[in-house]
Amino acid sequence: MTICTPEVLAARIDALADTPPGAPLPADAGTTIEQLLILLERGSVRAANRRPDGQWEVCPWVKRGILVGFRAGRVVDMSPRGGTHHGSFQFFDKHTFPTRELRLEDQVRIVPGGSTIRRGAYVAPGVVCMPPMYINVGSFVGPGTMVDSHALVGSCAQIGARVHLSAAAQIGGVLEPVNASPVIVEDDVIVGGNCGVYEGTVVRERAVLAAGVVLTRGTPVFDLVRGTVHRGSPERPLEIPAGAVVVPGARRVRGTWGESEGLSLQTPVIVKYRDERTDTATALETWLR
Repeated sequence: MTICTPEVLAARIDALADTPPGAPLPADAGTTIEQLLILLERGSVRAANRRPDGQWEVCPWVKRGILVGFRAGRVVDMSPRGGTHHGSFQFFDKHTFPTRELRLEDQVRIVPGGSTIRRGAYVAPGVVCMPPMYINVGSFVGPGTMVDSHALVGSCAQIGARVHLSAAAQIGGVLEPVNASPVIVEDDVIVGGNCGVYEGTVVRERAVLAAGVVLTRGTPVFDLVRGTVHRGSPERPLEIPAGAVVVPGARRVRGTWGESEGLSLQTPVIVKYRDERTDTATALETWLR
């Protein structure tokens, strides 16, 4: 198959996306989606790209293409051996987004136990996948990253190099609206167990999220070191600064009744910035690989 340039592919996808609801898609829709998946798996195109100034810019046509792929797909039996054997694992999904088949030369370590990588995801050499985990379409996972047990990399999430997504960490997926920025986790970040990082969040390089931290665009993050509050807005994401060490915290509810009941709200707190002691504490990651 001859692969179009990203510019040509973007124009074809935009044309497909403009097909009126209910109308059949053009005959070349399947080929167009297949080319998009190939480029995503190569890392040649991404749902978001980092600009020279360090800011992340969403690529709407990529997300639009994934949505067209769901529209073009038909639900088929993807069960092992067709699901015809008693007790076999069964699942049914759109034929345009089957699980991705990896080869030994891809140099991705997938430990047995029920992990799945969907087509259209880039998984770099040196990535370690501990069972069970899931990497969804449009996501990008950089080299040397570990996706631990029960961790999720949502659709179009961008994960950097040498990141550790600890057990049960949830990196949210963002497909719609197409101009919404996906979740970004930059290089050398540690995401603790049971963390949730959702739409409208950028975690800058070398940050550490302690177990149980939950971040969204609407979450205020109190910085004890710098004496400020980091906030997102409808126009810009919540950004966790580079090297920040974030732990779960709480703040008192204002108002007579709330105060009288002793109520508080969950609030992430930056308690320090990464130093040699923090790096020593996280050095075991190297041995785990």
